[in-house]
Amino acid sequence: MRAIKKINNNVAICVDDNKNELIAFGKGIGFPVMPYEIKDLRLISKTFYKVDKRFYSLIEEIPEDVFEVAALIVEKAQTTLDCYLNPNLVISLSDHINFAIIRMNQYKEMQMVFSYDVEQLYPQETSLGRYAVELIKSKLNVSLPTSEIINIAMHFVNAEVEKVPVADGKDQEELILEVAKIIEDFFSVPIDKNSFNYHRFAMHMRYYLKRIEDKTQYIDDSSLVVGAMKEKNPLAYECAYMISNFIDEELKSESTEEEILYLMIHINRIINTANMND
Repeated sequence: MRAIKKINNNVAICVDDNKNELIAFGKGIGFPVMPYEIKDLRLISKTFYKVDKRFYSLIEEIPEDVFEVAALIVEKAQTTLDCYLNPNLVISLSDHINFAIIRMNQYKEMQMVFSYDVEQLYPQETSLGRYAVELIKSKLNVSLPTSEIINIAMHFVNAEVEKVPVADGKDQEELILEVAKIIEDFFSVPIDKNSFNYHRFAMHMRYYLKRIEDKTQYIDDSSLVVGAMKEKNPLAYECAYMISNFIDEELKSESTEEEILYLMIHINRIINTANMND
């Protein structure tokens, strides 16, 4: 196996003997000068194939210990759930865990809600979510709120489906493009559909649409956080609110405050990138 790009000290992008690219975990494999041959494959502890290359740069943004814990959680899910899981799960989950930790540290007084409906609908995934929260506590010394059990469980539910048609027959990719057009028109900026932040946004939108279909939207009491972010960036809030209304009209749904919060975050990332490239 040949290591071709360092992600962090213990993670590297590699190519196996069949020329397949993968993300490999192993103690110290990121230290040597790239590229190099990993002669002792016993150094490799975990591998993830078919991860979308567009998300490689996201891995570099995530703290090493958070990414490694997410990998352990996904490895557990792969042996627990009797289904195919989207290979990008390890990245989306690590991104979520990192944001959950940041959010909790900034808004410790936030009240969270545990959804027993999701627990009844998806007992295996909820059990994995509980395992994940416990592992995060033991490995990262961070006690996430119980609602994160459900939020993480939904990542497994979402990862079990590659593509989900929406209620009125519209393809979800078509809806995502329409949402991107709303952002472009609102801020009068073009969005690079090949950019990393756009693909990160599109991944979030797919999960958002899946949660709406399953009636399992995030239900944390996020009014405090939304209020703080609205005050800090009112335009992002207005645009997110407009998008949630558009989605709700299309799907006959009712988006929660938590979903609007996540939309605001992704809108900010896209617009900041667009402005830097302007």
